[in-house]
Amino acid sequence: METTTVNQFRDNLKNFVEQVVSQHVPLRVTRRAGADFVVMSAEDWERDQETLYVLQNTSLMRQIATSSATHNAGSGYAPTREQVDEITGV
Repeated sequence: METTTVNQFRDNLKNFVEQVVSQHVPLRVTRRAGADFVVMSAEDWERDQETLYVLQNTSLMRQIATSSATHNAGSGYAPTREQVDEITGV
């Protein structure tokens, strides 16, 4: 994560925003008197919120662990070719 001061951020707002959005790298802005803050794109924030939701949902994490175990054991569900074609739209 890159860091800048609040004064530099204010002076170069447009450039910093473009950088954060295009490179998908959050920017930490430091202040002399007060807490720092982070600027990130809305897309990245939404992605992080979805990830946090999944990680905090114990039922969903249990389903993922079970699915991973059956996949690794080769005993998971295997769709037919027709089902795969239907899912992928082929």
